[in-house]
Order: sequence, then C-alpha cells, then structure tokens
Amino acid sequence: MTPLYAFVFAALLPGAAAAQDAAAVDVSAGTASTGAMATPAPYGPRDAADVVLADLLYVQRPVVVFADSPNDPNFIRQMELLARDLPALEMRDVALITDTDPDARGEWRLKLRPRGFSLVLMDKDLRPVIRKPLPWEVREIVAAIDKFPLRRQEMLERNPAGR
Repeated sequence: MTPLYAFVFAALLPGAAAAQDAAAVDVSAGTASTGAMATPAPYGPRDAADVVLADLLYVQRPVVVFADSPNDPNFIRQMELLARDLPALEMRDVALITDTDPDARGEWRLKLRPRGFSLVLMDKDLRPVIRKPLPWEVREIVAAIDKFPLRRQEMLERNPAGR
C-alpha cells in the first residue's frame, strides 16, 4: 500500500501529470523510472534504506524525517508541509530522507538516534544542526538552513558583493 505522503508528492512534482503516460514515478522510493533505468529524483523524498550517508558528504544537505510509522500524524503533516515548496529545498541542495521503520536499525537511525517523530536538519558536512520534535513549515526550514555556515559560504561564493 502506498503511503499518503507519496500521493501528495506525486501530485506536486513538476510535470508529474504529463509524465504518468511516459514514465512511472515512484515517489516513496525517490526514483523516476522510464522502463529502462531508474534514476534518483533530484530532491524528492528518498527512503533512508536506499541512501548511503557518506554519498551525500559535501554534495547535498540532508533533511531527515523520522517516525515510528508512516501513519504517524506528525510524519504525514511534515510530508504535506514539505510538498508545498520543494523548489525552495532544491535551491539549497536538500536531500529529503524519510525513515519510518525503527526496527530496521539503519545507518541513519544509528547515527541520529531519533525517538518517535523527529525532523533533523543537517549541513553538507553531515553534522546534525537542528532537531525538532514537531513538524516545521518549509519557510522555517529554509530560514534555518540559510544560517548554516556552509550555506552562508555558498551564498557568498555565488554573490560576492552580498547583493
């Protein structure tokens, strides 16, 4: 059974409606398949079991959403909030990671040790910067990320005049 948040993301992904005939979009796994080969979605949610932590080092900024079940109301709410403004997360090189299986004891859970629902914002050096026990709006997540040291450095490199 497909989790509710997968339907929300499928409806909001750019071009998802047009791509339904040509390609199958598997949002819960974070991949788009054209029949020949599956490629990772650029910034959609990916299951923690499918993402190697070290592969993101200095490449993407993980935002990890943990829950003890995909039916957790806080998890569902967080995924709905994230779906509202995916481009803002993409601009900040966010890798959206979800983990709703505490029994799996995966790499992400062992490193971050969540209890129940948890939202963890990490910088590109894979250091956890902010942990939240309740859902956050994308606006709050983006404001927090923009204060991260590596993000500030990125913004200065892109616009040295500070404009």
